[in-house]
Amino acid sequence: MKAAIVIFPGTNRERDVAIALKNATGNQPAMVWHGETSLPGTDLVVLPGGFSHGDYLRCGAMAAQSPIMPAIRRFAAQGGHILGICNGFQILTEAGLLPGALLRNAGLRFISRDCHLRVERADTAFTRHYQRGQVFRAPMAHGDGNYFAEPEIVSMLEGEGRIAFRYATPDGKVDPAANPNGSVASIAGIFSANLRVLGLMPHPENLVDPLMGGTDGKPLFDGLTEALAA
Repeated sequence: MKAAIVIFPGTNRERDVAIALKNATGNQPAMVWHGETSLPGTDLVVLPGGFSHGDYLRCGAMAAQSPIMPAIRRFAAQGGHILGICNGFQILTEAGLLPGALLRNAGLRFISRDCHLRVERADTAFTRHYQRGQVFRAPMAHGDGNYFAEPEIVSMLEGEGRIAFRYATPDGKVDPAANPNGSVASIAGIFSANLRVLGLMPHPENLVDPLMGGTDGKPLFDGLTEALAA
C-alpha cells in the first residue's frame, strides 16, 4: 500500500502518522506539501493533526483552500481512501468532504488526555481489524473537537451507518461523563457516504507500539494496509 501525508503550515503530527504507516506497511509514506497541485500515485491520503495556519479563522478553514485540495477532492471523487485525524478531520469538514463542523470544546479548554472510543461498525477498510462494540484507548489533544451537526444530519449519519466511533467508558457505555468535548451524540469520528473517507478527532497513530504505551491504534493502520494492499 502506498500512502501520502499532506503537510500544511502548522501540521505537527506528520511524523507520528508516518511511523504508524511504516510500521503497518513497511514502506515510507510520501510527504506532500500543501502548495502542490497534484498527488503522487497513492492508495491512501492522510491529513494529520496540528494547527494548520495557526488555526486562524476556523480550524482547518484556511487549509481547506490550499492548492492541494482540488487534487484531494478528485481523489475522493474517484473512490480514494482518505484519513483525517484531529486537524485533518477539521479540514475535511471545512472542505465539504465530510458533513458537520468541529466547534470549541464544551468546557472551552484545550484537552490533552486519553479517551476511549467504541467502534460502531467493523466492516470498513479503516475498522476491519476491530470488532463492532469494541472499545480502544486513544490520546486526544485539541481545543476544537466538539463535533456538531444539525439533527437531520445526525439522523442521516445514524441511519446510513456513518458513525465510526463514539466516546465511551472503558466498558463501552456511551455516557456524557465519557464525552470530554461535548460532541453531539458522543461522535468521535464519521465516514463519508461511500465509507472511504474517515475523520476522527483522537490520535490512533500515537498508540501503535508497546514503546508508546500501547497498541490500541495499530489495528486501524493494519486494517487499511490489508484492505488496500491489492
